[in-house]
Amino acid sequence: MTNQSSSSPSPILCASFNQDYSGFSIGTRDGFKIFDSDSGRLCYCRAMGAFNIVEMMFGSSLLAIVGAGEQPSLSPRRLCLFNTKTGAAARELNFLTSILAVRLNMKRLIVLLQDKTYIYDLNSLAILDTIDTVSNPKGLCAFSPNSVSCYLALPASTTKGSVLLYNVMELQSHCEIEAHRSPLAAIALSSNGLYIATASEQGTIIRVHLVTQATKSYGFRRGTYPSAIYSLSFGPSMQLPDILVATSSSGSVHVFSLAFMINQRSKRSSSLLGSMIPNKINDAFEPAHHYVLPNAVPAGVKSYVMIRGRGADTVAGISPLSQPVISQALITIITFSGYFQQYKFSINHASSGSWSLERELNLLTAILDNVS
Repeated sequence: MTNQSSSSPSPILCASFNQDYSGFSIGTRDGFKIFDSDSGRLCYCRAMGAFNIVEMMFGSSLLAIVGAGEQPSLSPRRLCLFNTKTGAAARELNFLTSILAVRLNMKRLIVLLQDKTYIYDLNSLAILDTIDTVSNPKGLCAFSPNSVSCYLALPASTTKGSVLLYNVMELQSHCEIEAHRSPLAAIALSSNGLYIATASEQGTIIRVHLVTQATKSYGFRRGTYPSAIYSLSFGPSMQLPDILVATSSSGSVHVFSLAFMINQRSKRSSSLLGSMIPNKINDAFEPAHHYVLPNAVPAGVKSYVMIRGRGADTVAGISPLSQPVISQALITIITFSGYFQQYKFSINHASSGSWSLERELNLLTAILDNVS
């Protein structure tokens, strides 16, 4: 693995994947760049100053960008909807305080300030609703762009790990989930909007809840000692997510397999949903379905993770219900020290996990390929 120093300040100010995980963006003190998630290829770059927020809108030419305030023209209180094809701003929105996070889909634009969240119609930029929130200085949130189950998750308390779930399409609060005793550190929604994963500032336990019923389905112990959870990501399945991935300040990558747990639970219950299992089973930690890649990233280096793809096969002639499934996933990591890593993760019939590094690139030295 390439040596990634964690002693110097992070050259990357922000990083995020788009809604279908086909691309990702980074913001630096020089500008921003757009990459292809599968290959790590640089697709677009713009040198125009420091940026704290660069959000893509699927694979379109529309970006939502917010400056870091290091240049007078790039105020952290101004949101610019930028068109990469024209190289110009399409629209701008100004706020009284710094913008901490931005999320968007085909119909909605969400802007987070420290104690307010604004919901806009993306096409007209008309304000649809304003949510008064608890103090959220880190801009912590999760958003599912699914048009049917389009939820926004926000911290609901500054003293404990409660989550507010808001239906962005119906413009109403859905529920509040009490997930942890300590304040939240990370939130993720599955791509179908049906499941939410949470981690507290302790970072030792990760919980998964069924959104529609606000019911806890699974609990995983990441480790014994506290660690800052940097990111959580579900697998891309549009039905029941089968894999959850986490990165933390320890430098390790953690994979939690929900698929095997579901198969096991289905044998002892007629229900297909973990939410219908008795609470004593729901609250159990199942270490047999926890896989760790140690030292994937230097300890203390912030990193984001996502699952690019997944494949599965079964033994020929054997029913999937009678034998464990062979599962494979491509797991992509972006480090704030400037690296793109892609691992192939596999689970065999004995439920053993294995990792192989498929690709590693330096995002800061990537050269734009202008050849179509």
